Amino acid sequence: MKLGAERGKLVLKFDDEPLILGENLPIRPGHNSPGRLERVLRSGGFAVTAEISPPDSADPREVYERAAVFDGVVDAMNATDGAGANCHMSSVGMCSLLTRRGYAMVMQVSCRDRNRIAIQGDVLGASAMGVSNVLCLTGDGVQVGDHPEAKPVFDLDCMAALSMLRNMRDNHCFMSGREITSPPKVFLGAVANPFAPPLDYRPLRLAKKITAGAQFIQTQYCYDIKVFEHYMKEVRREGLHEEVFILPGVGPLASARTAQWIRSNVPGVHIPDAVINRLKNAKDQTEEGIRICVEMIQMLKEIEGIHGVHIMAYRHEHRVAEVVERSGVLEDRVPWHPGLAVAPMEESPIHERLGTVNP
Repeated sequence: MKLGAERGKLVLKFDDEPLILGENLPIRPGHNSPGRLERVLRSGGFAVTAEISPPDSADPREVYERAAVFDGVVDAMNATDGAGANCHMSSVGMCSLLTRRGYAMVMQVSCRDRNRIAIQGDVLGASAMGVSNVLCLTGDGVQVGDHPEAKPVFDLDCMAALSMLRNMRDNHCFMSGREITSPPKVFLGAVANPFAPPLDYRPLRLAKKITAGAQFIQTQYCYDIKVFEHYMKEVRREGLHEEVFILPGVGPLASARTAQWIRSNVPGVHIPDAVINRLKNAKDQTEEGIRICVEMIQMLKEIEGIHGVHIMAYRHEHRVAEVVERSGVLEDRVPWHPGLAVAPMEESPIHERLGTVNP
């Protein structure tokens, strides 16, 4: 029996004969959202997510072009929220555009730039537009970005934000206690860095995020598989892999020089000497970076407690499809994309489609 897809439908293949089971994976009891990402994860599928870079532009065509490179190879896309404390199109704006086309979006929310009033309002608005996944981050300090003179907010940290959004969803009320007539139906996520010292504290911090409300976790780049395996061993020891879906971060390195710069300048990213030396000794360093990424995805998939991967391919988004296909982690499954839609997405208003699109 094989998993596959045909015209946006879940397909099980028996002896290579397709049997169409339905338009979408079912929404089962216990699901918090109608979203495609939650349904893939809860069905036991190995999920693939990717980070989409927002443009420095107000032209929606640039957003659609950036999303199209992921068609058929990812289950959801993260719309970043001022990553690196740099200004770009907003996460909620990108999610608005792309949910209208049926894409599954993960709206990142940085506590750096908004207080509790703004965050709660943004999540209500995003849920109304069909966004089913929200990932909370504390956010980088403004001093590292392109507006160092900006005033940071940090009214909440990521755990307080998770707790607040879970309360909105489950208890139907704002942080103030005021009632919400229709709560946001969202699948809540957070980030983790297994490589930040002290290493023995990392599983404990993960447990705190789960307690706060995290249901899925996307990690920092995992270039050191041995360290990550030790982290997962401790995670399993505490039974945390049974409480949250874990998607380790991966990404292709363009060159040894790029890898060295990232290791020296990006906090929390650990790239072992062995990886850098392998890039240095390669005839084509970019292609070697792709091979390393493919191998790491394959190794990560074999670790108990891993439910997918999160691909961050800054300026190499056009190579993500190749990485996923070469890794083979999707097997015969084809994630939804607009080309699989039975009818053009623009034929009906967004509010009439939310019950069937299930982004």
